[in-house]
Amino acid sequence: MAREEPLAGTALAVLTLINLFNYLDRWIVAALAESMKHSELRLSDTQLGALMTGFLVVYMLAAPLFGSLGDTRSRTRLIGLGVAVWSAATALGGLARSYAALFAARAAVGIGEAAYGTISPALLADYYPRERRGRVFAIFFAAIPIGSALGYVVGGLADHYFGWRPAFFVAGLPGFVLAALALRLHEPRRGGQDPDAAAPAVAAGSSPGAAARSAYAALLRNRPYILTVLGYAAYTFAIGALAFWTPSFLERARGIPKAQATVQFGAIVVVTGFLGTYGGGWLGDRLLRRSRQAYLWVSGVATLAAAPLTLVALAASAPPVYWTAIVAAELLLFASTGPVNSTIVNVVSPHVRATAVALSIFTIHILGDVPSPSLVGAISDARSLGEAMLIIPVAVLVGGIIWSYAAWQGGRAL
Repeated sequence: MAREEPLAGTALAVLTLINLFNYLDRWIVAALAESMKHSELRLSDTQLGALMTGFLVVYMLAAPLFGSLGDTRSRTRLIGLGVAVWSAATALGGLARSYAALFAARAAVGIGEAAYGTISPALLADYYPRERRGRVFAIFFAAIPIGSALGYVVGGLADHYFGWRPAFFVAGLPGFVLAALALRLHEPRRGGQDPDAAAPAVAAGSSPGAAARSAYAALLRNRPYILTVLGYAAYTFAIGALAFWTPSFLERARGIPKAQATVQFGAIVVVTGFLGTYGGGWLGDRLLRRSRQAYLWVSGVATLAAAPLTLVALAASAPPVYWTAIVAAELLLFASTGPVNSTIVNVVSPHVRATAVALSIFTIHILGDVPSPSLVGAISDARSLGEAMLIIPVAVLVGGIIWSYAAWQGGRAL
């Protein structure tokens, strides 16, 4: 056990650092959107939104493949491969001379990120026991707002001083070092931290395809899992549109200069993301002693509270009001990150966790941030960006309702 602790700490540090670059690479395109729009590529808002949609379509379609591989093959090798692929694809975006080439490069990022995003939560769960996972996943997922914010900040600054093409090189090339670090991680035994969990029953001589179908069928019968994922889809719809379009919204609707909008919003995301994510994970772990549904209650209540604040942030015209609302809404939205992901890995068998995460990824993206950036872009082209952004608080409210209902139902079932 003494040997396992430093190995677990090292794995958490490396996987969190990779997750930071994961989201830096993913969201740097939002910081560069206005420059790409007015570059020689002459992109419409619909095309800009489709860059995120194309990435997410590939990401969600590749996730089930890596989910099955992650439950049967070396997870550290698959993660290392994924990091290398997405880093190369990000750098290639800076070389694109047409919209088609740029779209293909951004879509290819989804292949590498599917390997990492699907497998890393299952790997982390095998390093730490159930009662510590809220804080562990809070640390891991705190890299999402920080990495996303760095995408805005690094992208905005690189774009301002060097242009949007070099920004893709700055984001992508460090990933090759991270891929090498992933390959050196210790591979823990599946289910080693859940000794009471039984392996799923699989008929003798079953093919890998039959085993995968059996795993997906079991997940679809798991009501707590399904409700958690559906709430996550509504939440992801809101977060995807908010993250992609907010810098442009601040510039167009609020008159804030481009560099200031990306850097200022990025700074808010860093602070609120770290505090909100870690605070939500800590609170979930603490309340878990009183209720097995603590993770879902934290996610549901925080998201319900965030819905009206998100509306104020997008509708108010006075800077003190909308900046205050943005900060408060971001804190509450990020509070659900650690708890909801802890719920996903806790309500399924350790032997199908990568598959469960894969199905979650597929669902939250096909119902969430695959359509939302393009939908906001299309409404913006037809009306205005300010009006288009008002669909976001509705999605936040739906996510909070579903998670709160799932927590209430789970409490009644005990």
